[in-house]
Amino acid sequence: MEEIITNPQGETLDYTFHDPANQSRDILIIGHGVTGNKDRPFVVALAEAVASEGMAVLRFSFSGNGSSGGDFRDCTISKEVEDLKAVVTAAVTNGYRVTYAGHSMGGAVGVLAASSDDRIKHLISLAGMVNTKDFYDREFGEEKPDEGCMWEEQSCPLSSTYKNDMYGIGSVAQKASEVKVPWLLIHGDADDVVPIEDSREIFNLANEPKKIIEIPGANHVFSEAGLEPMSEAVIDWIGETLRG
Repeated sequence: MEEIITNPQGETLDYTFHDPANQSRDILIIGHGVTGNKDRPFVVALAEAVASEGMAVLRFSFSGNGSSGGDFRDCTISKEVEDLKAVVTAAVTNGYRVTYAGHSMGGAVGVLAASSDDRIKHLISLAGMVNTKDFYDREFGEEKPDEGCMWEEQSCPLSSTYKNDMYGIGSVAQKASEVKVPWLLIHGDADDVVPIEDSREIFNLANEPKKIIEIPGANHVFSEAGLEPMSEAVIDWIGETLRG
């Protein structure tokens, strides 16, 4: 894949394509979390691990993040759903069958996209955010929208647009029953950003086939000792689910 991918606003989405040079027509698309981008270490490591097993991988930055076009202040889950659908369109146009793995806020994006777009054939949630309003209040409730920043990062201004979307969604749990595809949820029990209870809650509401894996000691970004078990869990599940 070498074409330019743009979202409905005409903003270019930066991506890296890992081509395993085989005949498989399955592809893993990886979406990152809030304030992240496609080059976060665990995203790159996961992409390389999956590609080494013979599956194409595309990791991308949502609009307003990394080197993608757009303004970070416009970043919302709702807008990122449309970003993801644009990437899915490019993949499907190239003849791929899509599995989507979303981390954190990208996990919420995945639930909303998979519940409404049957081109996503398999879903993976990595420390997926479920209760969006609670997340906003917990992490940013003391900041003033349009004046403060996310986690004191000046490059990540906190916008009222973001707050309104997080409040408007409230939770993606109610969409679980609308996801009709195989679903893997992975969460570390040492996650202090998105509580593991989010994954447990939505897993209980999800349809079969579904699987949840809790990684002891793993933090929100699966760093250090959390990386290998997370990557292995994804690879094993892909092998079981996509290739029987």
